[in-house]
Amino acid sequence: MFSVAELANLLQLSYQGEGTRVLTRVSSWEEADTSSLIFLEGKNSGATPPSSAGCVIAMPHVVGSGWTAILSQNPKLDFARAANCLLPRPRGAGLHHPTAIVEVGATLEPEVDLAAGVVVFAGARVGRGCILHAGVVVSGGCVIGDNCILHPRVVLYPGAQLGNRVTIHAGTVIGGDGFGYVFDGHEQVKFPQAGVVVIEDDVEIGCNTTIDRGSLGTTRIGAGAKIDNLVQIGHNVQIGRAVVIAAQTGISGSTVIEDFAVIGGQVGFGDHARVESGAVIGSKAGVLPGKIVRGGEVYWGVPVRPLREYKKLNALFGRLPEMKENIERLQEQVQRLEEELKSRNDI
Repeated sequence: MFSVAELANLLQLSYQGEGTRVLTRVSSWEEADTSSLIFLEGKNSGATPPSSAGCVIAMPHVVGSGWTAILSQNPKLDFARAANCLLPRPRGAGLHHPTAIVEVGATLEPEVDLAAGVVVFAGARVGRGCILHAGVVVSGGCVIGDNCILHPRVVLYPGAQLGNRVTIHAGTVIGGDGFGYVFDGHEQVKFPQAGVVVIEDDVEIGCNTTIDRGSLGTTRIGAGAKIDNLVQIGHNVQIGRAVVIAAQTGISGSTVIEDFAVIGGQVGFGDHARVESGAVIGSKAGVLPGKIVRGGEVYWGVPVRPLREYKKLNALFGRLPEMKENIERLQEQVQRLEEELKSRNDI
């Protein structure tokens, strides 16, 4: 709960209108009431916020004289920051459900919440203020930092390491064996999967994602990375800081994705590929094994290529039926000419 003036001060922004108006939540325009904060995106929207809204975050030049507004050059970003103030991250209070099991030899720091069916095995450590929802399994040797949130049915295999303020959504599995086999001519012999997974501070991982342990080393997810639902990350993959990976992406073993890269949905990576810092890869692209994707550019397609090249090829693909007809017509003309020349030569 903050007044408009207090929230503007926290965001280091100016405001106009009723600074004492109290805001308790964020909402859409359609559901706004006098306690709601909303935002107006766009430089020249022309929209007027509903009279029921408590306050709007908007660019200064689109704000009307009668609005209560926080003035921002980046309304969507500042709205997200404001939401984190109005809806602070939950923190454990030391509540333990009777069906939760904590084995002897496990370490729980103060203020850890354990919901129904949680199991924390011997040798695991759970940091201060964590919340473990129903059915979470924390295996031996796992280390969980402070103020982490594990949603229902999250499973941490032995040795998984989580930093502080990590959020893992329902059904995700961290630290399962990687997909590594060697064919001896008759059968697939399993290669050792004896490494670990390290997830650094402020990472958020979506529902039903899987992150495999390293085979002989470490699979690492860098600080602030955001990983969507249904993503598969193979063994020894290295994900950099603040990387964003959308749903249904599959990343083969030993791939490196450097800091601040953005990966669209359903992108497929061959093993040992590398994405350099700041690269953007569009949805459904395919990155071949060992491919290096250079930083600071947008890529698309299968195999992946710079967007400007992909657009040119895509335009040509759309003309293929016409080009096919032209080629067939030219082939017919050439055939007729050849027949005419042959008949003349025969004379």
